[in-house]
Amino acid sequence: MKDAVIVGAGLAGLAAAWRLRYYDTLVLEADDRVGGRVTSERRGKYWLNWGGHVYAGPGSATQTLLGEVGVESVQITGSLAGISLNGKFIPKGQIATYPFLLPMSPKARIGTLKTGIKVMSKLVAGYLPAAAHRPGESDVVREQRILDYESQRSFKDFIGNPPRDAESLFEVTVIRSAGSMNQISAGEGIGYFSLVLGIGQGLNYGIVGGPSTLTSTIAASLGDRVRINAPVYEIVHKKDSVIVRYTENGEDKEVEARAVVLATTANVSHKIGVDLPADLRDALSRVKYGPHVCSAFLTNETSPQRWDNNYGIATPKRSMAIVLNQASIVRAKETERQPGGSIMTFSPAHLGRALLDKSDEEVQAIHL
Repeated sequence: MKDAVIVGAGLAGLAAAWRLRYYDTLVLEADDRVGGRVTSERRGKYWLNWGGHVYAGPGSATQTLLGEVGVESVQITGSLAGISLNGKFIPKGQIATYPFLLPMSPKARIGTLKTGIKVMSKLVAGYLPAAAHRPGESDVVREQRILDYESQRSFKDFIGNPPRDAESLFEVTVIRSAGSMNQISAGEGIGYFSLVLGIGQGLNYGIVGGPSTLTSTIAASLGDRVRINAPVYEIVHKKDSVIVRYTENGEDKEVEARAVVLATTANVSHKIGVDLPADLRDALSRVKYGPHVCSAFLTNETSPQRWDNNYGIATPKRSMAIVLNQASIVRAKETERQPGGSIMTFSPAHLGRALLDKSDEEVQAIHL
């Protein structure tokens, strides 16, 4: 009998397997690769990235994991505050000044300022206190308090109907969650600005060599305890153990363990956790995931570019919500600008839905 079976070899599953590495464990992954939504590939000194790209810094569980595994991460020095709107590119600056610098009507400028004040007031006075750690409380209690904050109305209801240029500046931020403004709560939308603006812990560290360096390193350390192309189709509880049934090499197999870690998406957990409590299964069946499309481009420029000192550039009213300079970490270490680069684009929510059925060539033509 195994001590534990981990279902899913994305970052969550591999992190669980690493934590349990001194026990007798087995990791089962349905796909032909590990990493899940963490997906990057090395290309010489650069890397292409199609997944999670920034992580929390010192004091976070992610940094603890990186340190234990021995994978290098560095603080991103490129500006996270770039924006391109209506033909004007601002690489960095005080975000509060952008309404005066971007080409938009006076009405849109006023609308942007009013909406910004509304969002920042709620962020500072409401969301950040709700998200703060309190002595003696569990993570479950804290997470529930965050979810409950401003949960009775959507972010769209919260901001109302500012002029389109003004609305686009807030939309391009909150839809990075892959939900449209009328699909996510006001609290979640407000909270997203704490991540984007780096208020609180924030997400401002990148993994050297690309994020898959972390997942592939963990998988390599676990060796043959990780099985790919091994989809689980049923998990059944016994009195003192759990039976996991899966398929591998065309054969149905099963393994018994003292415990199972379900590191899978809600729809998969709902399907395979056949005897989970009814209320939990019902909750899992109700979780919806927003569409998104990530694109990665190697570039071949031979001279400095306007975006060299940027990491993130918001792109309102475009086919992508943000452009991410994946060469930023490389640029920070250079003494002289080298040729080439790597760019990632992220198209979430309705932007992603519009691209899902397109070919790679069509997506490239639309973006460029």
